[in-house]
Amino acid sequence: MQKIGESELIINNRGAIYHLDLRPEELADTVIIVGDPERVPKVSKHFDKIEHKLQHREFITHTGYIGNKRLTVLSTGIGPDNIDISINELDALANIDFESRTINPSLKKLNIIRFGTCGALQADIPVDSLVASTHGLGFDNLMNYYVHEKSNEENELIASFLEQTQMDTSITVPYIFKGSEMLLNKFNEEFFKGITVTAPGFYGPQGRELRLQSRSRSLIDKLSDFSYHQHRIVNFEMESSAIFGLGKLLGHECLSINAVVANRVIQAYSKDGNAVVEKMITSSLERLIA
Repeated sequence: MQKIGESELIINNRGAIYHLDLRPEELADTVIIVGDPERVPKVSKHFDKIEHKLQHREFITHTGYIGNKRLTVLSTGIGPDNIDISINELDALANIDFESRTINPSLKKLNIIRFGTCGALQADIPVDSLVASTHGLGFDNLMNYYVHEKSNEENELIASFLEQTQMDTSITVPYIFKGSEMLLNKFNEEFFKGITVTAPGFYGPQGRELRLQSRSRSLIDKLSDFSYHQHRIVNFEMESSAIFGLGKLLGHECLSINAVVANRVIQAYSKDGNAVVEKMITSSLERLIA
């Protein structure tokens, strides 16, 4: 089997993968990813025991146990570019032999769950509620750099989306991936469900204007109005489509859970974002270890 070159898989002096600074034995099979490094201890404070605490740049990792369930919580930083690093390196930790630099003959499937924050794109989804994503709709172009085949449903959703919104494909070529049904089924009561849109930025790419004018001034209306059979777009953030896309191609189970801190349709913002994030963490952990 062909070896992976040193410039392609970078391993540091302690035998850890470069960006995450993790060794394979320091990673659990269930991985919670958060954007904000300060959210890592907000998750791991619920652990009964912590085995490993590591940090390199914005990537902070705590691995430990709740009861007999081993979990890793990892901060990725913001945006699909950081997700590209994080998901590829998590997969490498699970499925590449660092000694021989070859892919393991038997591949491991990780459960990867994002705990994030978002803006709702439907008037009936209030701030301080929780969303579980059925699909990730990407405006970020990341998955267009990877060879993949779309399912019939994904092709139909994208075709309908482009027809209904008349989106300018000179700005971006959208893509869509479905999340894990197995993980999604754990999140029934209390969670709104629908398509999550992922943008490569917070201001112009999400239709916000401060001193610069967005090229997509009617973007929020177009996203809120979209529907295809039972599907509608429910929220806006900056990571989920990349997680779902890379996870699917690499064979992992991926889900995105988000606390709604803003509603873009009615232009409301949470009075206590920390409280809804804590609600998301406790409610989600209960479901993941049940």
